[in-house]
Amino acid sequence: MGFFDDLATRIDATNSVVSVGLDPDPGRLPDFIDADLPRWAFNRRVIDATNEHAACYKPNAAFYEDADGWRALRETIAYAHGKDIPVLLDAKRADIGNTARQYARVLEEVDAITVNPYLGEDAIRPFLNHDGAGVFVLARTSNPGARDFQNLTVGNDTKLYEYVARRAAEWDDGNVGLVVGATASEELAAVRELAPKLPFLVPGVGAQGGDAEAAIAHGLADGVGLVNSSRGIIFAGEDSEDGDAYFRAVGAAARRLKSQLNEHR
Repeated sequence: MGFFDDLATRIDATNSVVSVGLDPDPGRLPDFIDADLPRWAFNRRVIDATNEHAACYKPNAAFYEDADGWRALRETIAYAHGKDIPVLLDAKRADIGNTARQYARVLEEVDAITVNPYLGEDAIRPFLNHDGAGVFVLARTSNPGARDFQNLTVGNDTKLYEYVARRAAEWDDGNVGLVVGATASEELAAVRELAPKLPFLVPGVGAQGGDAEAAIAHGLADGVGLVNSSRGIIFAGEDSEDGDAYFRAVGAAARRLKSQLNEHR
């Protein structure tokens, strides 16, 4: 069983394609989180509040890149796995030679990872060769600056993000997905035509205002794919007065997104 098989099982079990982004910005953690590892304490409460609605958890490595952060991330991964929920590390890794092989070792702890195709296939191959892991290749990202490079024309009237999607489809051995943002619905549709069998990770729904209907219409392959929301879920309780109310709001936000997406499935 590989990542996408496990993900399909989880989607069926929860009737959800929601990916909850675990991005515990220290500057936004509520004051009542008082622990030696506050990011882990916060994530644990988020997981408790959202697990019935989450197909996957997606921690972004940027929020853990210090000594306590890596400890918090390991605890978070173990806790999610204890509830049989896969973990996708949003790290956007890629490098050459031995460096790429070292980066790929994180797949011994998480179930899938995002990678950057800019360095070419050899920089991604160590991730692709990791048995059972899922590899999501950046194609058309959700940020406004994505057009600076990703929409450039290469070859015969092909956009760079389209070329990436085609190459990623060639690399696929049942373990490749694509990252395509919900903030660019036309591009999302174009990528689906080019890579009909690849599941997508679709960020940008929630705080970034992406198109939920397009995310479902184009993001799923045979019912498998993920639509991610991070800030829109994990900080949904910011106006709450206490911890219980805060995490009730977090759970409600995950449930609302699940229901919103399911209207289009």
